[in-house]
Amino acid sequence: METKKDLSPEQREQLLSTLKKRFEKNRNRHIGLDWDNVQAKLETNREKLWSLHEMERTGGEPDIVGHDEKTGEYIFYDCVAESPKGRRSLCYDREALDSRKEFKPENSAIDMATEMGIELLTEEEYRELQQLGDFDKKTSSWVLTPSDIRKLGGAIFADFRYNTVFIYHNGASSYYAVRGFRGSLRV
Repeated sequence: METKKDLSPEQREQLLSTLKKRFEKNRNRHIGLDWDNVQAKLETNREKLWSLHEMERTGGEPDIVGHDEKTGEYIFYDCVAESPKGRRSLCYDREALDSRKEFKPENSAIDMATEMGIELLTEEEYRELQQLGDFDKKTSSWVLTPSDIRKLGGAIFADFRYNTVFIYHNGASSYYAVRGFRGSLRV
């Protein structure tokens, strides 16, 4: 894992080009927003740009889904059709990972998100994402779990089946090849 949270000029240029193409292709996700303003904000927030690079590198296909008028921040979510491939087979958090005696996954969703500088989507954010398209029709994604559920050993995840968003529970230490996590980032 890189400790330096900055990209080379070439990496920045490539990422900005990718994000711009995605922005233009999916205008329904960010009606009324201007790419030039977004790019200017990204260029002055190199650590956030690094986090977007990590989202992209792990298969998340980040895109803007909103703009917070109060803070001026642009809101990015992972918009890949299925849970990001580079973030699957993870249990929920460090406590769950440490509790496994054998067959431990390589990491946890919360730890990986923290390393990337992003947040797991909340249940509300996951439902908002589903208003922009159909996501997780074959996979599922861990979502931020309320502390009262987590204290009891559980965690929640979501998917989209039968034209409906389903929120489920599982033991936090469980992990599956088709379950990952989606992140959000404010820039």
